[in-house]
Amino acid sequence: MTLTRRTVILGGLAGLVTACAGRPLPPVDDAALRGAAGKVVVMPLPAEGFDPTETAIPWKLLSERGVRVVFASPEGKIPSADPRMLTGEGLGSYAEQLRADANAREAHAAMRKADDFRSPLAYESLRAAEFDALLLPGGHAPGMKVYLESTALQRFVGEFFAGGRPVGAICHGVLLAARSKLPGSERSVLLGKRTTALPKHMERLAWTLTRKRLGDYYRTYPVYVQDEVTAVLEDRRDYVVGPRGFKRDSPEDLRPGFVVVDGRYVSARWPGDAHTFALAVLRQLAVA
Repeated sequence: MTLTRRTVILGGLAGLVTACAGRPLPPVDDAALRGAAGKVVVMPLPAEGFDPTETAIPWKLLSERGVRVVFASPEGKIPSADPRMLTGEGLGSYAEQLRADANAREAHAAMRKADDFRSPLAYESLRAAEFDALLLPGGHAPGMKVYLESTALQRFVGEFFAGGRPVGAICHGVLLAARSKLPGSERSVLLGKRTTALPKHMERLAWTLTRKRLGDYYRTYPVYVQDEVTAVLEDRRDYVVGPRGFKRDSPEDLRPGFVVVDGRYVSARWPGDAHTFALAVLRQLAVA
């Protein structure tokens, strides 16, 4: 084949189109994920204030592929999401960047109608042996503290890690894992593992942009999530910040998403990783 200037230009354009095409989610019937069908995942939530994206996107992707997602709340009552993350109220000109996008809001509306969401278990009734995987979503609203500080939930998380089945944690969900200890020890379940969580630069920026209107809404605790998680790790280098940038992943393009996988443990940083996070959990279930 003789290379002409036109051939080179067309070849370059084809490569550019391919590069810009994105990396979509695999199809629902993807053979590599069929092993996940029929598995049962438990997703504990606070009574109020959970992040709708970090909850509903994994629920949607897992449910579409035949995974049953069981929910739990402090007293077994139907939980509610952080309304500000749905409406954008009080977020000012940053609302569209900070709140759940249309895809997540649609998934949340569908999740609210699901039978399992409307009949959650109580934290105290959870038994690790009854589930194939555990998902720990995040959120930063004040209502999250009940979830993050629950001794019953921390005990359950410790038992789940000890059992060796898949665990996925995203954003503040990693903080719950960091506070959970292996049965019979004072050792965090994350000691010796590599992980990510909500990075300090993201938490600080969201707080800085909104604190005049909302005070410490974006600071769940005085200590940054990254700092508290890092403090329980074996080595500070086991915390992985991930790439800079604030573009969210989507069903059409997973490339902006970021996860850290260490054995059976999957972690992610923020709502913008939710699709990539859910896919990583699905892959864990498919080989469980």
